[in-house]
Amino acid sequence: MTKEKNDKGFNFGAYAFRQFRRNKPAYISLYILGFLALMALLAPVIANERPLFISYKGHHLYPALSFKKNYILTNDDGTKETIQLDIADWKQMKADKVVWAPIPYAPEKTDMLNAGYKGPHDAQLFKNSDGQIINMPSRFRHVMGTNSLGEDVASGLIHGARVSLTIGFIAMAIASVLGLILGSMAGYFGDSRLRTSRGQFWMVVLGIIAGWFYGFQTRQFNLQDALSTGTGKLIMQLLLSISIAIAVTVIFALIGRFLGKLPFLNKQVNIPVDSIVSRTIEIFHSMPTFILILTIAAIARPSMTNVMIIIGFTSWTGIARLTRAELLRIRQLEYIQAARALGFGELKIILRHALPNGIAPALVSIAFGIASAVLIESSLSFLGIGVPSDVVTWGSLVNDGRQQYSAWWLVVFPGVAIFLTVTVYNLIGEGLRDALDPKHKK
Repeated sequence: MTKEKNDKGFNFGAYAFRQFRRNKPAYISLYILGFLALMALLAPVIANERPLFISYKGHHLYPALSFKKNYILTNDDGTKETIQLDIADWKQMKADKVVWAPIPYAPEKTDMLNAGYKGPHDAQLFKNSDGQIINMPSRFRHVMGTNSLGEDVASGLIHGARVSLTIGFIAMAIASVLGLILGSMAGYFGDSRLRTSRGQFWMVVLGIIAGWFYGFQTRQFNLQDALSTGTGKLIMQLLLSISIAIAVTVIFALIGRFLGKLPFLNKQVNIPVDSIVSRTIEIFHSMPTFILILTIAAIARPSMTNVMIIIGFTSWTGIARLTRAELLRIRQLEYIQAARALGFGELKIILRHALPNGIAPALVSIAFGIASAVLIESSLSFLGIGVPSDVVTWGSLVNDGRQQYSAWWLVVFPGVAIFLTVTVYNLIGEGLRDALDPKHKK
């Protein structure tokens, strides 16, 4: 009786989390990842040249937390003073009280007094509120040094975490959607479970070809122009092309429904979904992915959105293969057969029953994929063809170090950040693999 009760009350999610907690490196990595995410989220508060709070001529201001472009202050004598937030030199203002960010520098702001690769332990200069050049006070030291322009490395490191984590998460979100949809369709339907009339099948095939032609081929100059112009225009043109392609395919499918009633065209045929998806995966695997990403990134205008889309659309194959393999097994299980016998639609069975039970291996691939996306983004930024040049990333910091080999801090600190982030994701992926693997069940 006790054994039966325990089996009935078994919760695989709680069990998997307990198994994950037993893997100490993976569990500690989860906390490190949370710390990195919190640091990226609070980057404008942690590293900012604007004060968090300043009391100036009787006015209480919060420049680091303000979305205004300028402050218009009324002094005691009735005169007005305008402080433009983006160009104000806060460190030279004679304030009554000021609270600085832990790192009082923004990543893109230059400190000309400390330009030319100042190391963490080198002599650094500071201009005080009286206009005098003095030795750098410990409160304002560049704790990780500067680059050739005098930009603070520590500030760039913190803000670069936001870029790397954002690109990693969103790129793999795109890849996950593609991989889960295509993999689940290939695994569940195979080559023989999805049937339609011969007329509708061939009309859909022709519709896909026609949709591609009218949606993309005839609009290739619009897409090329949008690719080199800006992210917003590119997204709009892509959505328009996808809408045209879908509309044309739907029109052909509706025509095929009527043609499917004709004597010769009403014969039922199988749609080889598994073969189509598998051959597509093989095509992507046959191409050098990083070279493909380099080519597209070199043509496209530097943009975070472009990098995320490029990485996402080239990283879905591993997720699709694992999902396909799981659904090939799950579709034969009793509860899927019962759902089909009860008259549930195929889409409902896939989304509510099959995919939730087959997503575990894909989660492992997604964790490894985020680590790969962080490496790819850093590589693109190192080569100068990733995000815009005015955005500081870990890869761009390492690239600055390549120009001055003696500036070891430009390589060591961002290199350690990249290594730590990739290692954390890999350890979490290994922990998930062990926790979700039934062979390791105790």
